Amino acid sequence: MPEITTDRGQQFRQMRETALEIFAAALKNASIESAFSRHLHCERGVLRICEDLYDLDSYNRVFVVSIGKAAHTMATALEAQVGSRLEGIVATSVDPASLSQTGQIFSGQVRRFRYFHGGHPTPTAESIQAAEAILKSLAALDANSLVIFLLSGGGSSIVEKPVVDLKDAEISLPDLIATYRALVHSGAPIAAINAIRKHLSAVKGGRLAQAAYPAQQVSILVSDVPDSTPDALASGPTMPDSTSIHDCERIAAEHNLVEQFPASVADLFRQHALEETPKSDDPAFVRARWWPVLSNKVALDEAAIAATRAGFAVEVDNSCDDWDYEKAADFLLTRLRELRSKVSRVCLLSGGEVTVTVRNGGIGGRNQQFALACAEKIAGEDITVLSAGTDGIDGNSPAAGAVADGSTLFRAALQAASQSQSAIQSRLQSEKDDANGEAAVRHALATFNAFPYFSALGDAILTGPTGNNLRDLRILLAY
Repeated sequence: MPEITTDRGQQFRQMRETALEIFAAALKNASIESAFSRHLHCERGVLRICEDLYDLDSYNRVFVVSIGKAAHTMATALEAQVGSRLEGIVATSVDPASLSQTGQIFSGQVRRFRYFHGGHPTPTAESIQAAEAILKSLAALDANSLVIFLLSGGGSSIVEKPVVDLKDAEISLPDLIATYRALVHSGAPIAAINAIRKHLSAVKGGRLAQAAYPAQQVSILVSDVPDSTPDALASGPTMPDSTSIHDCERIAAEHNLVEQFPASVADLFRQHALEETPKSDDPAFVRARWWPVLSNKVALDEAAIAATRAGFAVEVDNSCDDWDYEKAADFLLTRLRELRSKVSRVCLLSGGEVTVTVRNGGIGGRNQQFALACAEKIAGEDITVLSAGTDGIDGNSPAAGAVADGSTLFRAALQAASQSQSAIQSRLQSEKDDANGEAAVRHALATFNAFPYFSALGDAILTGPTGNNLRDLRILLAY
């Protein structure tokens, strides 16, 4: 790769800043507060949720169950519409106090709500406590009650209660954690992962709706799953399950999961002992409604507006949703170069998630892995790539994602010649014979250790938890 001149270095820096500004605008304008303001309204005790009206005074009891990474923000936004008359449970993996660091105004717990801090991406003992508390509360409701479910991504592990195994004993927490890890690291799409989770759970796949029956039910959805599979959100605790036992067995076979599961779970598959989840004809869904109010599309739309204002011709391409990260990188970069041949300044936006099959990984996540793969492919080109999660969390790292460009490898090579003794720079120093820093990139990719690489360059995106969760955004700029 040729040396980066001062002028080009400044241009690269400006484009990295522009990509970050587009991402920040998408986060700000695709907020839960604005979505609830658009789709919910309460006046004189009558709550409008999209096209439905609920006279809150006509119910003996109104109970709220809020689950997921956005659970606290959703509960607070609902309270802003309805007032402090509500009671319920919030189960989230995000500390409400941490949201003040991201500009959120909702940092205090909602009054009259019990809080549980469940685990993510694997369940914890408090995840099980949250599930048990929710099930107990729902069991106390009757036909004259209304339960409002607020569902967001991450709920699968944040609230969990496993089914019993073949020995009529509940699957242990260590076995449950091992099962989740096998699923998360399998490289399977989220909808496939959640299909299996549903059939191993006492709260997923419509089973919370069964627990709430015969109460009136309405679910408000802030979605981190494909629009075509809304019942995959938080593993669909309140919706009819569109997946089956046959699907679970096929998915497990495709990804060699049975051999990776602990014995208590593997035996359920080997002996075909999974129990089917409730389907659309179940009585639990007769008085149930579901309303999506925010999704990845809204974040993409807001990013497109920001990119257009920045002077870019914009195209959206979600074709690579749930693709392997390297295949997705090749596809999107090829598409970007095609667009640039026709337009001088172009922005290609892509939503959804890429997949990464992790083996003995370091510190990173799918967004940083994608950005690092792109860095190797665009060395020396006038291209900038940003990939980040709207929840502010990427894998097991403290970052939301990262930004890479045509100067990334060059700047890493310069760091290799510096006197710093940080871990990433020491590794680069030992590989100084590779002038482009390609060996360091390949090592970070192979060890799934992208965060230290980007952190050393100052290119990791650190937003903190956002209190929202609308899947990932990939912003590719060519100029």
